[in-house]
Amino acid sequence: MATIKAGRNKTIDTPLSEGQVYLERCITLTEKQSDLCTVMDKTILGNMLEVCAMLPTKSVDLIIADPPYNLTKSFNGTTFFKRKDADYEEYTRQWLSTVKPLLKDNGSIYVCCDWETSLIIGKVLSEFFCVRNRITWQREKGRGAKANWKNGMEDIWFATNSNDYAFNLDAVKIRKKVIAPYRVDGKPKDWTETESGNYRDTCPSNFWDDITIPFWSMAENTAHPTQKSEKLIAKIMLASSSETDVIFDPFLGSGTTSVVAKKLKRHYIGVEVEAQYCVWAEQRLEMAESNSEIQGYVNGVFWERNSLSEQNAIMSENLGKKSKTESKRKLKKQTLMIDTDNYSKTLLDFGEI
Repeated sequence: MATIKAGRNKTIDTPLSEGQVYLERCITLTEKQSDLCTVMDKTILGNMLEVCAMLPTKSVDLIIADPPYNLTKSFNGTTFFKRKDADYEEYTRQWLSTVKPLLKDNGSIYVCCDWETSLIIGKVLSEFFCVRNRITWQREKGRGAKANWKNGMEDIWFATNSNDYAFNLDAVKIRKKVIAPYRVDGKPKDWTETESGNYRDTCPSNFWDDITIPFWSMAENTAHPTQKSEKLIAKIMLASSSETDVIFDPFLGSGTTSVVAKKLKRHYIGVEVEAQYCVWAEQRLEMAESNSEIQGYVNGVFWERNSLSEQNAIMSENLGKKSKTESKRKLKKQTLMIDTDNYSKTLLDFGEI
């Protein structure tokens, strides 16, 4: 008997049998590519080690990778088994050596991992790239542990191909409410006074406590077991790329990197070995055509957690200003069209304003 979802459950779990229209949008590669024409803005179905060998060198601006953690975990029936540290280190070295040739000289790479694999990935990453930082983000989801501390953190390693790289600080500042505003000569210092409250755009640190793990009532949520949030990927992408840049994800999963790239006007290339996840990725890319919103990223600013009421107030305020401006523009246009001999009749046209 088929399970019926709750009304608010938006989880994307379209089965492969019903998602052929999405799978047909994916491509496979069988030969070396001289340029990105065939793969640009595509989901590639295949093994990343084989696919990367067929892509042109120095062709992508940013790599965002979320490889399997060194845990025994099932991905749509395919199980990744926990390995010895030495074996996982060699696996990491293998895939990193495969993606490195694809990155431009001024490109950046981010690699997601848990606390345990972080020790290995950080070490191996430094063999290929210039390691810049280790980001730790708070993952407030999952069960507690009876004989250990609950694992509520994950890491993301940030590295570059050289000392020449992009980092767009202003694009990733976080908007926080000012509790005790400081003034100079009666004017705000380093903060902004608005109708909705007082705010300051602060520089981001390498500890992120404003990430919400996708859950069943969020439109971005899928049945993928290790899905990252769009907000998490958006922070990375805005910091280390620009519009029209090419973003590459060798472990695409349910498509978050490609979806965020599309919403932020970047080009994307994603590789995924599971056909089922390719279906969800393409389904989400289709949804992104009519909805470019990223939860927690409003009006070009990242907001701290539990600030939905403030975000809504700002959005309503902006919509009100936009509506007022459009109404004035419409009124001015209609006024210029008024026939003075039929003035009273023409005034009826203003009823929609």
